[in-house]
Amino acid sequence: MQNQLLLSLVEKYGCPLYVYDANKIEAQYNRMINAFSSVKNLKINYAVKANTNLNILKILRNLGSGTDCVSIQEVKLCIKAGFNIKDISYTPSGVSFEEINEAISLGVKITLDNFSILEKFGEKYPNTPVSLRINPHVMAGGNHKISTGHIDSKFGISIYQIDEIKNVISKYGTTINGIHMHTGSDIYNIDAFLKATEILLNVAKEFNTIEFVDFGSGFKVPYKSGDNETNIEEMGLKLSHRFKEFCKEYGKDLTLIFEPGKFLVSESGNLLVKVNVVKTTPNIVFAGVDSGLNHLIRPMMYDAYHHITNVSNPDGDKKYYSVVGYICETDTFGADRKIGEITEGDILCLHNAGAYSFSMSSNYNSRYRPAEVMVYNGKDYLIRERETFEDLLRNQVEINL
Repeated sequence: MQNQLLLSLVEKYGCPLYVYDANKIEAQYNRMINAFSSVKNLKINYAVKANTNLNILKILRNLGSGTDCVSIQEVKLCIKAGFNIKDISYTPSGVSFEEINEAISLGVKITLDNFSILEKFGEKYPNTPVSLRINPHVMAGGNHKISTGHIDSKFGISIYQIDEIKNVISKYGTTINGIHMHTGSDIYNIDAFLKATEILLNVAKEFNTIEFVDFGSGFKVPYKSGDNETNIEEMGLKLSHRFKEFCKEYGKDLTLIFEPGKFLVSESGNLLVKVNVVKTTPNIVFAGVDSGLNHLIRPMMYDAYHHITNVSNPDGDKKYYSVVGYICETDTFGADRKIGEITEGDILCLHNAGAYSFSMSSNYNSRYRPAEVMVYNGKDYLIRERETFEDLLRNQVEINL
């Protein structure tokens, strides 16, 4: 987005502020559809946890996307956003069986990832179709915390436990209608992904009732100039060819499913913050801003890189700064960054903030969460109001002591 537009949005809606470019989301969705266009049955299920704003969900719904939900609350958000029940998939981990019951009552597609729940499911819902999340034991992802397909991961049923799966489903007449995996996030090594794909296809061969194969996602987007990213077009060519081969081997046309989250929404988002103070020390010049890890925790939690620019002075002489937040602990958005000269009151932009940013925000230090704005076809829309003091008190119950 152009700097003048971002500055005008700050003037209109205040700061800090999340801004999303809905046209970028459309472009990313269409890019993925085009990459796998040779596949007869393709379904993109947006990973809702990346950004749960109802208006983002509606944009994707209108494009034809389905959704991947990891909680019953996300399922309800998707229903609220107008998704058809048949387009909502529910893939939880470690939830109570009561939540599974609720998902069944809502009629969404369910994927299970452990024997305990699979056995309970078969006993209560005999002859009911369900899909399985498989752990392929492949290490893939940009950070150990977001690598979910390795042997020590809590996610999925091990590829070495297929016989045990068969014992459980034969006991209750359970139909396995799909096989699923998700190896991790920030994957740009296509060969690693294809290795896991081959493992999953081999698992699918073990069941003769499969209707779809769900490869998850985790495709990497660039965070700075020259950064690695998943070549989705190359991935599309290679994986589509293999999938079509597999369908012939299997004897019917299966549906190919992906669950992109970050790939669809990350690059659409910017977090705009105001510089409260420029603090010079013997070693570092700090730019302290009106935001913190309560609004964008990824740099502190995952060592994630978010490019930072000075929207107020984009062409200024570049100097080195550490951009830090106002939270009362170490709270760094970016250390030793070369940014156009910063003065107090300037507006900085943290790029690639569309995924796992607002959705992971909190009221830590009793701070308010920001407003959210969506820009679509040249028009801006307020899609979440800025919190107020009343919001902090909303669910507290004050007693007389």
